Amino acid sequence: MHARIQTALHQLEVTHGIRILYACESGSRAWGFPSPDADYDVRFLYSHPPDWYLTLDAGPDTLDFPVDDELDLAGWELRKALKLLRGGNAAFFEWLQSPVIYREAAGFREALGPLLPACWNPRAGLHHYLGLMRRGLTDDLTTEHVRLKRLFYALRSTLAAHWIRQRPAEVPPMEFRVLRELLPTELHGTVDELLVRKATADEKTTVPRPTALVEYLQTEYEAALAAHNTLPITRQADPTPALDALFRAWLPDAGIM
Repeated sequence: MHARIQTALHQLEVTHGIRILYACESGSRAWGFPSPDADYDVRFLYSHPPDWYLTLDAGPDTLDFPVDDELDLAGWELRKALKLLRGGNAAFFEWLQSPVIYREAAGFREALGPLLPACWNPRAGLHHYLGLMRRGLTDDLTTEHVRLKRLFYALRSTLAAHWIRQRPAEVPPMEFRVLRELLPTELHGTVDELLVRKATADEKTTVPRPTALVEYLQTEYEAALAAHNTLPITRQADPTPALDALFRAWLPDAGIM
């Protein structure tokens, strides 16, 4: 599968005339609780040649492809990605932490690193995870039996939101093994049992709705909702000039190829 991913990334570069700067795993395989039949959620950042940016009308800034049984492939153009980073986009902060890297231009994440603290916005991050929590509680976890996959999606988002409430200046970790340390002690056994089950279950497996765990998710959702507008935000220098410089430096004619 890794060979297929590398081939797909190379074909994208040839077909679209782009340079892929970074590609990573973004889903359950990176979070740490994949099902055996989980697909590969590959997310990538790319740049065009400079002439692409010198037009009156901006071109498409994303590449999305139909999901098949194994591969979910999508990417953002570099300027779009840096704008989203400036706005505190939580998904981008997760991608940069991914433990599974498929492609990285030498020095790319290292160049971004010093800019991340000024771009992190705890309110934007909490808003992102609140949306995922709300979906879990209103759509996915309302029946007597629930999909195990969706239960863990909701739990990971809940723990990330809890992290932000406790440590608003810190980006929550991507990996579940770190986030789960925030769980109340009385829920550890339940989550351990569910993790064992998920390691051998397929993507559609359901389990009896774990009442205590779902009640915890509901309580945390209400706490996060109440905290959203009162989170402290440390004022830092506007990152735009530094992001502009980084954007220009990583265009293909900048000598970094």
